[in-house]
Amino acid sequence: MLETAPEIESLFDELFPIPRSITGAGYRESLQILTRYLPLEVEKTPSGSQVFDWTVPKEWVITDGFLLDPQGKKIADFSSNNLSVVNYSVPIDKSLDLAELQNHLHSIPEHPTWTPYVTSYYQPNWGFCLPHSVRATLAPGKYRAVIKSKFVDGSVDCGLARLNGGTSGKLILISSYLCHPSMANNELSGPIVLAALYDRLSRWRSRRFDYLFLINPETIGSICFLARHGKSLVEKMQAGLVLTCLGGPNKKLSYKRSRMSRSSLDKLFDLFGKEGTCDVRKFDPSDGSDERQHCSSAFNLPVGQIARTTYGTNPEYHTSADNKEFVQLGAFIDTISHLERILMVHENCLPLERVQPYCELQLGKRGLYPNINSPLTREKSSDSLLDHRQQLRAITYILSYADGVHTLIDIAEMTGIGISELSPIVDKLREMNLLK
Repeated sequence: MLETAPEIESLFDELFPIPRSITGAGYRESLQILTRYLPLEVEKTPSGSQVFDWTVPKEWVITDGFLLDPQGKKIADFSSNNLSVVNYSVPIDKSLDLAELQNHLHSIPEHPTWTPYVTSYYQPNWGFCLPHSVRATLAPGKYRAVIKSKFVDGSVDCGLARLNGGTSGKLILISSYLCHPSMANNELSGPIVLAALYDRLSRWRSRRFDYLFLINPETIGSICFLARHGKSLVEKMQAGLVLTCLGGPNKKLSYKRSRMSRSSLDKLFDLFGKEGTCDVRKFDPSDGSDERQHCSSAFNLPVGQIARTTYGTNPEYHTSADNKEFVQLGAFIDTISHLERILMVHENCLPLERVQPYCELQLGKRGLYPNINSPLTREKSSDSLLDHRQQLRAITYILSYADGVHTLIDIAEMTGIGISELSPIVDKLREMNLLK
C-alpha cells in the first residue's frame, strides 16, 4: 500500500537510481517492483514488429560508459550518473580530439551544474551529457570515449491491471509511462500516483465504471498498446487520463483536454477550471505525452492528461535537477487524494435517471425537506457547506433533471452549485433508491 509519505518515499528511493529506457532490463525491473502494488499483466511486443507506422526497436543493453580526459581522469561516468550517456547510444571505444568530441557532448550553459537528459532512440548515435561547468574547462588534447552497449532482440513491455465490475459497461483508462532514468517529476510521479490510485479504487464498495490501469514506455509503448486494444476501446471507453509530471511545486492540478474536448472528464475539468480549482489546457498534438497517441485521428479516444508542474514550464525538466528535492514527496498523498475525489465525482457523470419518474417526489417523508444531512455536502471543506435552501434547490434540480439524458455536469451548470457539492447528494439519493 502507498498510504503514507514514508511508503511513497521508500518506493521512490528504490526506483529512482534504476537506469531505465524504452526497453531493457531497467524498465522490466521497475515494472516488476510496481507489481507489489497492483497486479500488472505484462504484454510484450517483439522487436521488429510493425505497429502502425512504427517498428519496435531492439533492446538497448548498456554495461558501462565513461569519458576520459587527456590525463586519464573520468569526466563523465555512467556508473555514477545514468544520465551521463545519451540514452540508446551505440557502442564506441575511440580516442578523439576535443573539437571532434564537442559534437557528441551535451550540457546546459544556463544551469552549469545540471546534467541534461538526452536520447537518440531511433537514429544511431552516441554521446555524453555533463555539467557545463565541467565542459567549459576541457582543454585541447586527446580524449577517450567508451560506451559498452549493444542492441539485442527483445520487446516493448506494457503492464495492465484491471478493476472490473462497473455497472455502466463503460471503461476509464488511467495511464502513465516508465522509461526515464533518474527523473522524479517527469517520470516517477506518474506511475507512483497510478499505483496508489489503483489501491484506492480497488477498495471502493461499488463502481459505475470499469478501470484499466496502463504503464508503458512513452510513445512506443502506447502505440503497441493501441495496436492490440485500440479498436476495441473506441466503443467502450468513457474517458481516460494520462498521468504525468504530478510532482513539483505547483499547487493546482493542470488538465489537458482530449482532442474531442467533450468527454465527461473534459466537461468535468472545465467546471473545475471555472471554479478556479484547476487549470485547463487545450489539446495540442505538438507536445505532451501518450494522450497524443490515444487521441490520434482514427481512434480519437476521449483521453486527457493530468499534471501539476507541467513539462517545459520549469527549467528542471529533462535534467538532473528533476530530483527528490524538486518533487516534494510529502505532497504526493494530497495529489492522490485529490485525484481519487475527482474520479469519485466522475462516477456520477453518467446520465441520471429516477426510479419513479412521475411528478415531484414527496421529500418530507424521506427527511429531505427542508434539509439533507449537512455532512453529506462536506466534499471540499466546511466553508463550502451548502445552506438548507441551497441543499433543497440541489435536490429538486437533480430529481427534476434525472431523466436519463442530463448529467450532474448539466445540473452544476444550471444551478451554479459546485459539482463536488452536488455529487454526495446524488450518492445519498441513490442510497435512498430515488435514483437508479
